[in-house]
Amino acid sequence: MADEASTTVLVVDDAAASRYAMGAVLRRAGHNVVPVASAREALTELDLRLRSGALPDVALVDVGLPDMSGFELCRLLKAQPPMAALPVVHFSAAAVAPSDRCRGLDAGGEAYLTVPAEPEEIQAVVRAAVRGARMRNDAEALVQRLTLLSETIVDVQAARTLEELAGAAAEGAARLTRSPAAVFVLGEDGDLYSGTSRARARTTLPDAGAHEAVARLIRRLTDGNLGPHDTVVPAPLWPPGFFRPGVTEDARLVLARTEGGAPVCVATPVGGIRTASADTAGLVARLAQATALAAQPLLMYQVERHVALTLQHSFLPKRVPEFPGLEVVVRYVPASRQTEIGGDFYAAVSTPDGILTAVGDVVGHSLEAATVMVEIRHALRAYAVEDADPAEVARRLDRMLQHYHPDVTATVCLALVEPDSGRVRIANAGHIPPLIVHEAGGAEYVQAAGPLLGLGLERPEPTERVLGPTDRLLMVTDGLIETRGIDLSFSLEQLRAAATDAPLGMDSLCDTLLHCFGRDREDDIAMLALRLRLDISGC
Repeated sequence: MADEASTTVLVVDDAAASRYAMGAVLRRAGHNVVPVASAREALTELDLRLRSGALPDVALVDVGLPDMSGFELCRLLKAQPPMAALPVVHFSAAAVAPSDRCRGLDAGGEAYLTVPAEPEEIQAVVRAAVRGARMRNDAEALVQRLTLLSETIVDVQAARTLEELAGAAAEGAARLTRSPAAVFVLGEDGDLYSGTSRARARTTLPDAGAHEAVARLIRRLTDGNLGPHDTVVPAPLWPPGFFRPGVTEDARLVLARTEGGAPVCVATPVGGIRTASADTAGLVARLAQATALAAQPLLMYQVERHVALTLQHSFLPKRVPEFPGLEVVVRYVPASRQTEIGGDFYAAVSTPDGILTAVGDVVGHSLEAATVMVEIRHALRAYAVEDADPAEVARRLDRMLQHYHPDVTATVCLALVEPDSGRVRIANAGHIPPLIVHEAGGAEYVQAAGPLLGLGLERPEPTERVLGPTDRLLMVTDGLIETRGIDLSFSLEQLRAAATDAPLGMDSLCDTLLHCFGRDREDDIAMLALRLRLDISGC
């Protein structure tokens, strides 16, 4: 609103002389006056001004209008949300009894003038009405902004990734300031995670060079400054395009730090906090602090995920050793970035009795699952040196988990292959059964089952099969096909059908299945395929 000395006053009075006199008093005090002669004219004028976003600051309404009383007009205005905030001052030369004043206040009016009145009194009443309306509007606006802040903090705390967190915080900052916004989180590893308000995110964002410039700027502004603070960065130092495509403008940065010291920045264009009020600026600062608080566990997860992935990549090489008479192909695909790392693994070990292969999964998603996976894989290789019988290896792994990790369970499918004869002995501990894919067409699951590792239950004897010269044996973890809300038996049938239709060859089989099922999965995927080695070129 304008200052009190330059407010716009709507004067509603059917008497031309009275309307002129009231207008003259108000104009001498510096107010803008909009005179109308009836309630209908007042409603028409207000409707036009509402559409243009320029309602008057106060309405002075004569009680005795010809088409409806001033009280009725006031009630009508107060019943319409867009106009309800307009303060109304009734005035009258005839209706001056206390009951008339009560009727005016009961109708929703802010004050009641008896005319004729001294110019000073008229001006004071107008100032008081406008001041009271502004205070109410400011209080309501603050409540709305506090509600927006609370809703944004809930969205920020619910974010599963740093990108989601930055996007939620940016949208909240945009709603608080009524301007575009961008939020950045600078990780300990130097990676910059960013998000923009929705309207800006629909268009192309600045390139990697601009993000690197922002990262350097944030690092410099927070170096040695531990507390939350804000600053203005002039356009030459702030890369264009983060707020509006291709537009170079000054940026207001509100900076905070996580408990671990990682910087968080809420950025808006200068002037974006339109009211420039301490309330709005303070709310943006609170949002920055809440974002920093919510970012801490996500940053810790990023570190944990990096460690877990490093473990898995170290112990799960992309290729396995060459085995005489046997071709083995493996694949490992980590889960989507917003999902915790799991304990999926594969192994292929040469033993005096043949090649022992395995695919397994430690139950759970955490750094602990990844470390237990490494222990199981090492133990499996050690046990196979003494006795490669898959059922015996499963028993030993079961006892190892019970002794060292009593709260952990795991699934594993073990297959001991004799390359010369094609004989395969399979032990399954709660895992998806292996699939034999025939070159001539068709695929079938090997009927091998048994309890999970870590439960100490009796284990059945291995299931025996003989692989044909062109048969492919496929072993996968459930991350490839398991989908929340879909029965596993249905997914297994889909996998069998896709494997049947896959092109010939080991790599083609694995890559086809990953293409069909392995996109944006919520769990890791480990896959091992094998067949007897052929000397025919191109197979």
